Amino acid sequence: MKQAIKRAKKAAAIGEVPIGAVIVKDGKIISSGYNLREKKNNSLLHAELVAINRACKKLSAWRLEDCTLYVTIEPCAMCAGAVINSRIKRVVFGGYDYKAGVYGSVFNISDYAFNHFYEVTGGVLEKECTSLLTDFFTRLRTIKRGHSNEK
Repeated sequence: MKQAIKRAKKAAAIGEVPIGAVIVKDGKIISSGYNLREKKNNSLLHAELVAINRACKKLSAWRLEDCTLYVTIEPCAMCAGAVINSRIKRVVFGGYDYKAGVYGSVFNISDYAFNHFYEVTGGVLEKECTSLLTDFFTRLRTIKRGHSNEK
């Protein structure tokens, strides 16, 4: 998770929502990603999807059966769909997303009978992951109000 947090900080440094992801296989990071929606003007470029795409390329396979996805925030429905379709074995996330999270916050996608079942663990380094987002949006609101000393 600490490596996913590093990616989230990279996203924040370029003005992206600070969400980071890494994919691990056999104890080694095989890919990583962070949000690139604003920079690339593409709604599909969530951290999870960037990491999944890179893992598929690295392994020359669309099945990521022996992989674990670590992500700093609870995945949304689109990203959970990608997890199901890529056959990821395990998802570990940090903060809960009460607006879009599908592993218990808005609903639990695991309650539905999809063709792939996987393990999910939430709340790992939750405070650190959540504070990345709250600090980012607090700064953004301050800048928009014109009360920032940042240049």
